[in-house]
Amino acid sequence: MTRWQMNRRSWLRGLTGAGALFGLDALLTAERTDAAAVGPNDRIKVTKIEAFVLKNSWVFVKVSTDAGISGWGEMLKDDAKACAAGALEVGDYLVGQDPCRVVHHWQAIHRGAFYRGGPIKTAITSGIDQALWDIKGKVYGVPVYKLLGGPTRDRVRVYGTIDEKTGVNAMKTGPRGEERKAIKYIEGQKYVDEVVERFRALREKYGPKVDIGLDFHGAVQPPTALLLMKALEPYNPWFYEEIVQALNVDIMAELARKTHVPIATGERIFTKWGFKEILEKRAAAILQPDVCYAGGITELKIIAGMAEAYYTPLAPHNPQGPCSLAASLQIAAAIPNFLIQERGDNEYADLLAKPLPPVRNGHRPLLTAPGLGIAIDEDKLLAQVGEPREYRPQFDPDDGSVVDW
Repeated sequence: MTRWQMNRRSWLRGLTGAGALFGLDALLTAERTDAAAVGPNDRIKVTKIEAFVLKNSWVFVKVSTDAGISGWGEMLKDDAKACAAGALEVGDYLVGQDPCRVVHHWQAIHRGAFYRGGPIKTAITSGIDQALWDIKGKVYGVPVYKLLGGPTRDRVRVYGTIDEKTGVNAMKTGPRGEERKAIKYIEGQKYVDEVVERFRALREKYGPKVDIGLDFHGAVQPPTALLLMKALEPYNPWFYEEIVQALNVDIMAELARKTHVPIATGERIFTKWGFKEILEKRAAAILQPDVCYAGGITELKIIAGMAEAYYTPLAPHNPQGPCSLAASLQIAAAIPNFLIQERGDNEYADLLAKPLPPVRNGHRPLLTAPGLGIAIDEDKLLAQVGEPREYRPQFDPDDGSVVDW
């Protein structure tokens, strides 16, 4: 580092002290008071990686730098401890590196392993990728989507809880009977009728102005899935999600050809290579990659580009926390073929230092703060660290055989 660079960094850090109102970027733009104390041409290095496992199984990763800037990301919740440990191992490579070479590091982490892909390894890459983009956005003083080509929309449609106050008018439910979910290889007419009646009542309650997706969660066997798909069609589901496990894409493609209702899938598919088969075989009309599992922001941008060639939109999966939502919103802002964001109406006040901009008319405003656009409150986060929830096998109460989640 040159003496000029050292003096510039010291001066910039001084500007962010107790009496300062603006950093250099803010002085130039007169609108950002949270600009980074370093600029894009400054040399910074990763100094530490930390992982945090919460009691609800959410896994956070924090990447720190010698410039005082840190980035946050999230990883797979199903194997929380394995992901947390794996993220720390990446420190052997990443500590000492320039965090702004985000795509280079994605390639190094992914291709540096002899065994590649899969949920845990890809989740580790995903969380670190989010954290690096968070750092890079803060260094440049802009939200991530501005580094990905700029916004393609002014706001992001979300779905979750139907609410007149927020204007959310899209939701998702599951194909459940009166007492249980579908667990038999071929369910009988009684069960099918129960599922249809519950969905019919929901459609009658909300009417045609509310979009209602139906999530099979990959837990329904193909013969039963087809029975339910055909029986539910008259009530106009918005989409059928994960009608079967994504392990056999040919089966999903076969079922997709037998209904006019769009098929959605993606939460258990990883990297561009996994989504390539879905697109080529037309197994789904809506892709739902998870930014915490599928490869992070870097990979979701590529998946979106692939999907656009097939006229297929993205509706990112999100059962996790604030980094997951914020990273997904960065993608939503940057791609042309975005459909809607899952659980985009969550507020995460128990983990954030500053509240998210409120949902209005069913849409979340674009995040404007640098990086992912959120600020994690570490005290709030540490208060929730603990032993994660365990996922245990599910059994058929009739005969004790194992069934899908």
